[in-house]
Amino acid sequence: MTYDYFYGQQAEMFAFYRVPKVLFTEDCFWNVSTDAKLLYGILLDRMNLSARNGWLDEEGRVYIIFTIEELKGALGCAEKKAVKLLDELEKKCGLIERKRQGLGKPNLIYVKNFISGSVERQFLNCQKDNSGVVKNTIQELSKAQGNNTDTNYIDFSDTDPFFPSGFCGKEVDETDEFTRYYQYFYEQLSMDYLKQDYPYDHEILDLILHLIIEVMCSNRKQIRIASDDKPIEIVKSSFMKLDSEHIRFVLSSFKENTTDVRNIKQYLLASIYNAPYTISAHYDAKVRHDMASGKLGGRW
Repeated sequence: MTYDYFYGQQAEMFAFYRVPKVLFTEDCFWNVSTDAKLLYGILLDRMNLSARNGWLDEEGRVYIIFTIEELKGALGCAEKKAVKLLDELEKKCGLIERKRQGLGKPNLIYVKNFISGSVERQFLNCQKDNSGVVKNTIQELSKAQGNNTDTNYIDFSDTDPFFPSGFCGKEVDETDEFTRYYQYFYEQLSMDYLKQDYPYDHEILDLILHLIIEVMCSNRKQIRIASDDKPIEIVKSSFMKLDSEHIRFVLSSFKENTTDVRNIKQYLLASIYNAPYTISAHYDAKVRHDMASGKLGGRW
């Protein structure tokens, strides 16, 4: 079979399993097999679906049901290997936790948050780095919070429905959850490259990053997105899918918008939340338009 080339943004048209980069870059995961890492990406994908469907236990934790038969079909492997991979994820690296239901019912699987431990270790390693790059970026964010007085961009008041009290004017503690998420998303979203590519949009990029981190650190059960109260776990699940292309998409949509935006934070929050679900359709329509108008070569 002969395959065609990609044209323009066609790669964004497809669905992908997302395997966290830290599973390949962190020393603590070096002895985890590639198949187990792939399975973790598949389980993450299922967890996102469970979160959207409200599959939460009494403690608000997202769980999934993924039977051995489903696993065999997803990976194209035998039952023995499927069981082995689940054991590896649970017993070898603690990335999942299984809970028996009994009475012939399938186990509940909790997909553990890889960021909790790996980012903290990454943070401690960065503290030893004499370059000071990470430390400087944290200081820059802290300064931006304190010095920027444009209320259109930094009105983080307690009346805002999705910001927990106590964050306004909060001094960044280098060991707290805020800082760990900052470290993770600053790298995951390639903020340095984004700021190079958008030299006049640093302020809005900082706001986008700040919004993401505030949501990830929130203890609220619900967050308002476009006048709709959504479970916090669903929103966090969406944010964990973000990469630099999603931020470019959000920034581009924001700059192209010609309507009057009365609440810039709510507008951006909705854009960030929807980006993983709408970016493919957006580029699909764009590619089709360019193909139809002759701007791109090739054919479907």
